[in-house]
Amino acid sequence: MAPSMQPTGWFQVAWSADVAAGQIVPLTYFGTELVAFRGLDGQVHVLNAHCQHLGANLSRGCVVDNGIQCPFHGWVWDGNGRNVEIPYEDKPNRVRRVRSWPVTERNESLYVWHDAAGRPPMWDVPEAFAALGPRFEGATYVGLDGDARVRHPGIRVHPQVIAENAVDPHHFRFVHKTPHSPVVLRESSEAEIWRAKVGFGRRWADGVDVPDETSNTIEILWSGLGTSFNGEHTREGLRVISICATPVDDTTSDIFGTYWISAEEGQHAERLAQAKTALPVDIAVWDTQIYMDPPGLSPSEAAGFRKLRAWARTFYPESATSHT
Repeated sequence: MAPSMQPTGWFQVAWSADVAAGQIVPLTYFGTELVAFRGLDGQVHVLNAHCQHLGANLSRGCVVDNGIQCPFHGWVWDGNGRNVEIPYEDKPNRVRRVRSWPVTERNESLYVWHDAAGRPPMWDVPEAFAALGPRFEGATYVGLDGDARVRHPGIRVHPQVIAENAVDPHHFRFVHKTPHSPVVLRESSEAEIWRAKVGFGRRWADGVDVPDETSNTIEILWSGLGTSFNGEHTREGLRVISICATPVDDTTSDIFGTYWISAEEGQHAERLAQAKTALPVDIAVWDTQIYMDPPGLSPSEAAGFRKLRAWARTFYPESATSHT
């Protein structure tokens, strides 16, 4: 049986560049119509899409100061979902509220907190470069233009299936055509964080990690099932790739791919194009894959899959595990 499409955590819904000051963007995630808007103070808010007066869709309205005005009767709702103005009345409606979703703007991206039980955020979205370690934090990267942001909408995949790539070295041979399977040099989990380091080529054939050595490795970090960052050190230079899957409904997710390419190595366009080749090939598999529970695992992969699935189970509604 596939896991619930209502996991707890932070999930990307847009990039910062998608929502300018005074702009409104309609969204649909977790089976709910939403509206994102950036107030004139620069703060982004995400609300359920429908006005609590007569149900008009707020995405057809406009931003007024730091709130959103309904297109039907002009009621204004602030970023916390409170009614702050009814143009033809002396007082706002202090009883009705539009649901407001916790929002974090980080890594040039916008994330919302989702929890089926309605609990407040239990952890923060990581700063990608700092979380991946000093080598990636200390690098300079090319600006994140439109070519470096790719959304793959409506993919029939659960976010957990994408996370399982972190413990699946053998797929690299057959999906990404590497000469040999890479080696998982280390992996660990603590609360909401899963980390792994994978080594490619003869340098890492003995499976022994060298903590300060990153050449021909991928540093993988998952924060819950919604946000992931890969720090890759190739012969051409450094790149940081974020792959975030956000459930749209009970069967599909939107996948956000974000690509930062180190600036000092040159050939930026070519290196970006190369970095972007891997995800579509993975998606071609995920989009037609079914979830196997239990899967038929081979001896060399069983331990990693079992550990990751045990960690992943803590993010579903039936779990009472706390990550505070």
